[in-house]
Amino acid sequence: MSNPISWFEIHVQDMDRARAFYEAVFGVSLARLEGTEFEMWAFPALRGGFGASGALIKVPGCPSGANSVLVYFSCADCGVQAQRAAANGGRIEKPKVSIGQYGSMALIVDTEGNMIGLHSM
Repeated sequence: MSNPISWFEIHVQDMDRARAFYEAVFGVSLARLEGTEFEMWAFPALRGGFGASGALIKVPGCPSGANSVLVYFSCADCGVQAQRAAANGGRIEKPKVSIGQYGSMALIVDTEGNMIGLHSM
């Protein structure tokens, strides 16, 4: 058993400005995530450490602000939970897709209109 949250993403419009802000506020250096569909800069992560890591993400056409933070839940196989969401009144926004060395992810929308992410290795 583990904590349910595995990852978060903070949507931004100006990556340079946002990166400078978070690096200054928390005294850390963010690292570019290569091989991802969108520009992402990750907060430092310690596998097995306390808490979840995450990244700033810039997605064209996806606004920032108004609580545009995406929380990812850990799953053994995110495709299974995506199908369960669809079968229980939610919908699949993005079906399970490989994210290379980072495993797989899917996006679902709950019955209240909230989007959440699913992640599996």
